[in-house]
Amino acid sequence: MFFASDNWAGAHPNIVAGLSGAAGGLSTAYGDGALDQAVYQRFSEIFEREVAVFFVATGTAANSLSLTTYNKPGGISFCHRESHVIEDECGAPEYFSGGSRLCAIDGALGKIDPHNLENTIGRYAPEIVHWGRPMAVSITQSTEVGTVYSLDEIDKISAIARHYKVPLHMDGARFANALVALDTTPAEMTWKRGVDILSFGGTKNGCWCAEAIVLFGLDRAGELAFLRKRAAQLFSKSRFVAAQFDAYFKDGLWLDTARHANAMAARLAAAIEDSSSASLAWLPQANEVFAVMKKAEAERLQAAGAAFYDWHRPLGFDGHIGEDEALYRFVTSFATTAEDVDRFGRLIAG
Repeated sequence: MFFASDNWAGAHPNIVAGLSGAAGGLSTAYGDGALDQAVYQRFSEIFEREVAVFFVATGTAANSLSLTTYNKPGGISFCHRESHVIEDECGAPEYFSGGSRLCAIDGALGKIDPHNLENTIGRYAPEIVHWGRPMAVSITQSTEVGTVYSLDEIDKISAIARHYKVPLHMDGARFANALVALDTTPAEMTWKRGVDILSFGGTKNGCWCAEAIVLFGLDRAGELAFLRKRAAQLFSKSRFVAAQFDAYFKDGLWLDTARHANAMAARLAAAIEDSSSASLAWLPQANEVFAVMKKAEAERLQAAGAAFYDWHRPLGFDGHIGEDEALYRFVTSFATTAEDVDRFGRLIAG
């Protein structure tokens, strides 16, 4: 009953086999090997256009370098107040960009409110040197609280970014989970909606240590290559990242693992709904479930072997949380089993 994070899950057996298969022999280093090139091409096929792909080790590196790609003196990136970029990356975006700033935008349940974005970004006239100037907009798909931007919502954010002539970045640490939740295509969820650069996550969905920056406009590719090297994210034996993505994409594994994680979240949500000792905070859309329960009940469940975290009240949640209660987050993964969920369901059945 490990629902603490999808980062707790190991690597999918197919991806382990892919790593093992790439272990022997010799291959050109630094991303120029045959397997690297094949995976770059596979990314282009998946996104239905030529893209530039840069492997990195972590989502923090992907997000920080993505924003730094569009850095400018006095630059300001706009992101949700509770996004991973602003709350969980220890200032890495500001550090890698050499002093750009992150501006927090409010919005209900993890999603930027377009009206708030418009009002905030409009305050920064790029010709006024005292204020700083817009540099990028960043959205998280799926969000930190398990919600998913619809295609129309991405369109609205993108239109504002285009109006102010700044790029739109998507933090896709759980990209596949959002994709299957919307039942759409990678192209439709990204560049066809105006996304310029994507942090493409694999680690949370079955990979070992595989993240990528996907650049839809190739004009910045040369600059990003130097930024990645300077950030110590250019791997000599990058074929081991390529091998993971090669297995990840083969026969749609990445979509299957995401569908499974989402299905387990829905199963878990149903168990919580049926419980007399917990209540759903809001309906999950991807692979994160949030529930309100008494602190003593949470301690009992954790003592029985369930792993999950307490969570802060997000903007837009107006449900009641008593003094003896708290909000808790549960995350499912490709490794979550129906037996895990059902065992937990029996514990909270009351």
